[in-house]
Amino acid sequence: MNKKEIQELIAKDLLSIKAVFLSPNEPFTWASGIKSPIYCDNRLTLSAPKIRYDIEQALADIIQSKYPKVDVIIGTSTAGIPHAAIVGHLLNKPMGYVRSKSKDHGRKNRIEGKVLPGQSVVVIEDLVSTGGSCIDVVKHLREQKINVLGVVSIFTYGMQKSVDAFEAEKIENTSLTNFDVIVKIAAAEGYIKEEDKKKLIAFRNNPSDESWIKE
Repeated sequence: MNKKEIQELIAKDLLSIKAVFLSPNEPFTWASGIKSPIYCDNRLTLSAPKIRYDIEQALADIIQSKYPKVDVIIGTSTAGIPHAAIVGHLLNKPMGYVRSKSKDHGRKNRIEGKVLPGQSVVVIEDLVSTGGSCIDVVKHLREQKINVLGVVSIFTYGMQKSVDAFEAEKIENTSLTNFDVIVKIAAAEGYIKEEDKKKLIAFRNNPSDESWIKE
């Protein structure tokens, strides 16, 4: 499949099991307090074998194509861990993960699994919103002299804040699908009304501006 076909397939998959759920007229509230017309829980994909296969195979194909010299597949904690494990299995590569912070006991590891300085890794993230947590993982890996080839994620909001942040840190992120494709598919398949698309895109463009709710 080409890039457009993969984006649409994964968008349909996520919508079908409500891993991505759109509610433009009754927004959710994020932990930050921001009102959002979208709720995303990609952990639900783990319970849907067909959809899980679509995602893991697509992630593996991207890594094999873009980063053939990868040594280790790295997951972000916690949502990226199972995807990294499955993709590592598909590619017959070692797998590890990075904690959000170091353990306070034992060896006090933050990086789990065997990853050596000088090795090349690809980071798997389930969802990119602002990009902050993923970028923190990449920075920590780089501090340990580990070569991060890029990030591969299931879904990105495509917010300008995250785009700018990744560019500033010279990190390449490739997502299987994105907010705009989700919105297009959702309207085409009746999950939302055609007139709701404007609200959703307005939110994506500036999540802090809640004026989209009244549109």
